[in-house]
Amino acid sequence: MKVLVVGSGGREHAIVWKIAQNKQVEELYCAPGNGGISAIAKCVPIKAMDIDGIVNFSKEKKIDLVVVAPDDPLAAGMVDALENEGIRAFGPRKNAAIIESSKAFAKDLMKKYNIPTAKYEVFEKSSDALEYLKNQKFPIVVKADGLALGKGVIIAQNLEEAREAVINIMENKAFGEAGNKVVIEEFMVGPEVSVLAFTDGKTIKPMVSSQDHKRALDNDQGLNTGGMGTFSPSRIYTKEMEDYCMEKIFKPTVGAMNKEGRKFKGVLYFGLMITADGPKVLEYNARFGDPETQVVIPRLKTDLVDIFNAVIDERLDVVDIEWEDNAAVCVIMASGGYPKEYKTGYEITGLDEAQKDKNIVVFHAGTKFEDGKYYTSGGRVLGVTAVESNLDLAIKKAYEGVSKISFKDMHYRKDIGIK
Repeated sequence: MKVLVVGSGGREHAIVWKIAQNKQVEELYCAPGNGGISAIAKCVPIKAMDIDGIVNFSKEKKIDLVVVAPDDPLAAGMVDALENEGIRAFGPRKNAAIIESSKAFAKDLMKKYNIPTAKYEVFEKSSDALEYLKNQKFPIVVKADGLALGKGVIIAQNLEEAREAVINIMENKAFGEAGNKVVIEEFMVGPEVSVLAFTDGKTIKPMVSSQDHKRALDNDQGLNTGGMGTFSPSRIYTKEMEDYCMEKIFKPTVGAMNKEGRKFKGVLYFGLMITADGPKVLEYNARFGDPETQVVIPRLKTDLVDIFNAVIDERLDVVDIEWEDNAAVCVIMASGGYPKEYKTGYEITGLDEAQKDKNIVVFHAGTKFEDGKYYTSGGRVLGVTAVESNLDLAIKKAYEGVSKISFKDMHYRKDIGIK
C-alpha cells in the first residue's frame, strides 16, 4: 500500500509516525514534510496548497491513500480534486471544511441547530462592528471569519482594544481575506478542552480528550500562538461531560452538517469551553489539531490506516477504536521570538539522547535535515511527547526529554500539563 500525507508540521509527523507502524504500508510519502518526517517517509517538494501538484504526484505514483492534514488545502478543495480523479483521500470535502474556514458559518450553524455556544454577531462592515461595540460588556472576543493560522482571535479587555482589533482585522487586513468579516462574541469563562472525533458522516467516535496551552508564556501570559504544548487526558473532562457533549454537541453537529447537504467525513475537532452552564463550543476545526495530535495519536491502540479507510467507506460503526489507559504530555520547543519575529537555521542537538527513553518521542514541526544534522526552520520547532501511566509522570518525563535538547534562542513553557 502507498500512502501520501499532506503537510509539514508536528501533527503530520505524528500521523506519519503512526501510519509507518502499519506493516501493509510499503511506500510512505509526505509533501512537503520536514526534517524529522524525512527519517520515516520520503519527503517530496510539493507545497501543501499545490492541489494540482498533489493530484499529479498521486496519479504518477499510484498512491492508494492521501491524508490531507492541514486546514488550508481542505478549505481549498484538495479532497474534492483527489476524489474527482478516483484517488482515495481522507479529510472533508470543501463544502464541509467550511465549518472551520468560516467562523460565521459555524456560529450560524450552531444557532440554527441549538448547539450550545457563546452569543455572537457577524459583521461585514467595520463601521457596523465599531458601532455595535459601544454597548457591549468586556472582555469580548473578536474573530477574523476565515483561516488565520490560529492567530485570528483577539480577546479585547476594553472598548479601545476591541476597536483596535476590528480595525486591524477589517481595515488593515492583518489576516488578509480572512478578515473580510468579523465575528464578535461574548467572552465565556471556564477551562478549555479539545475533543477530536473521527466521523464518516453517519457515526461519530470521539478520541481521548486533551487540553492545549495557546499562550506563548508561562501562566497563560503573552501572545496567542498555534499552541505551546498539550496534554491528554484533560483533568476536568468527566464521563458525564462526555455523555452530555455526545448528545448535545457531537451528534447534533454531524446531523446539522448532513441536513445542510455538507456531509462531513474526516476528523472533526471540537474546541470546548466548560462554563458554569455546561460545555459550549468555542470553535470547530475540520482536521486533527496541532499540537493535540501529538498527545492523542500516541495513545491510540487501533491502526490509524484502518480507521481512515473505514471513514472513507462510511463503515466507522464496525470499527472498534481502542485507546491506551495512560497519559501523554507534549512540550513545544519554539524559536525565540515566536509567534512574532524569529530567526531560523540553528543546529539542533540532543535529539537521539532525548529519545533513548522508549516513552519519549520527539515530533518535528519546523526542522530541516542537511548533511546529517537537524536545523531549525520554523516558529514551532519540536514537540517533545512523553507517555506514562499518569499525567504527573508524563510531565516529568517530557521535561526530562526537553532538558537534553538544545538550539540557539530556544523557548518553551515550563508549566505544560499543570492547569
